[in-house]
Amino acid sequence: MSAKKEQPTQHYAEVMALSPLDGRYIAKVAELKPIFSEFGLIRYRCKVEIEWLITLSFNPEITEITPFSSATVTALRSIVENFSADDALAVKDIEATTNHDVKAVEYFLKQSTAHLPEVCAATEFFHFACTSEDINNLSYALMLADSRSQVMLPLLQNVVDAIDNVADAYCGTAMLARTHGQPASPTTLGKEFRNVTDRLRRQLEQIKRIEILGKINGATGNFNAHVITYPEVDWPKLSEAFVTGLGLQWNKMTTQIEPHDYMAELFHAFVRFNTIMLDFNRDVWSYISIGYFKQKVVKGEVGSSTMPHKVNPIDFENSEGNLGLANAIFEHLASKLPISRWQRDLTDSTVLRNIGTGFGYTALACHAALKGISKLEVNEVALQQDLEHNWAVLGEAIQTVMRRYGIEEPYEKLKELTRGQDNITQATLSTFIDTLEIPEAVKQELRELSPASYIGLAKSLSVK
Repeated sequence: MSAKKEQPTQHYAEVMALSPLDGRYIAKVAELKPIFSEFGLIRYRCKVEIEWLITLSFNPEITEITPFSSATVTALRSIVENFSADDALAVKDIEATTNHDVKAVEYFLKQSTAHLPEVCAATEFFHFACTSEDINNLSYALMLADSRSQVMLPLLQNVVDAIDNVADAYCGTAMLARTHGQPASPTTLGKEFRNVTDRLRRQLEQIKRIEILGKINGATGNFNAHVITYPEVDWPKLSEAFVTGLGLQWNKMTTQIEPHDYMAELFHAFVRFNTIMLDFNRDVWSYISIGYFKQKVVKGEVGSSTMPHKVNPIDFENSEGNLGLANAIFEHLASKLPISRWQRDLTDSTVLRNIGTGFGYTALACHAALKGISKLEVNEVALQQDLEHNWAVLGEAIQTVMRRYGIEEPYEKLKELTRGQDNITQATLSTFIDTLEIPEAVKQELRELSPASYIGLAKSLSVK
């Protein structure tokens, strides 16, 4: 009997994954896994529990705990710093009995610190006066803060920079504009790309500025258990110091849960950034389809399973599709999370676990867009040919100059000459200009005008 071929663990897990983020696309979102995974959530919970215990130990009014030595503090924090997948699995094993994920973390920490005498003397101060949501809201807040600073902001900035580089290189490259899909007053390729980066930068700044909030105030937000046990402690002051010490903004007024309004603000900001990216993807896709861009051919790649000539704009399509998924998730999170019946219901619990998918699909979309941008090659011949075939767009320039010199019905005259006509050439316009009662020098300026030179301030506007 032949031996069964052993499956490579990593590849087997990828092909059996329910979500493509954990399967096909795992390498592209790897940076988010330690933050938003179950491992990440448990690790952040351990961090909050440990930091709360350390804070309590140093409060002089809580005399039942001796202030921890630096060695004990270091040992406690090393649990988080060295937290492993095996540690997370140990917590899950405890949860199998407790059927409560946060309580499992508390028991794990008690077991993990049994060798520390100072902690053993204060072991029941783990999770002191806390409801699970005190731990959870801070854990998710830390997740969002770390993912924003460590992963998402650098990635979003890379996208802005990549589009900016194209804008810099082609700020003076004339391009026929299209409004309603029809030929319109020319612009430059760089100006159109700079339009995108200016929009993206505004959203990026808003994403940076959104405050990430947290609370630690007990079962209904009133410090009930805290005050009855230690009435002499200024609990709001201690709570604020603890939350801000984690790098978060303190939320004074809450029920059992931090109301998640800041999360809605953050997710909506990402939706706006993503929507602008989606708009960019569709425009570039369209420019590729009319030949303004070529795509670099990558050796070995296949564009179509049956048409060997094709180089499809798949990166921009991939980015667009994943942005749609990201925004659908963010929109649901933003509309659902701020709603909770009375002082707390549990509908947010399962929803919060999906935060990472919104960021995962956003990250995936960014990587695809970056790959697509890196393969773009501007086809300046196609740009020039398109301009040369559309002399009618100069009708705007001519009729506007006619207005200056008091010529009656300038718009109507140019409309009669150009609207719906496919045969407008330089000669057609030159003949019309010769009939105008305007200074000869102005006539000569109009004769010398071309679609390629009629770009207004597009070049200077696109220079940073």
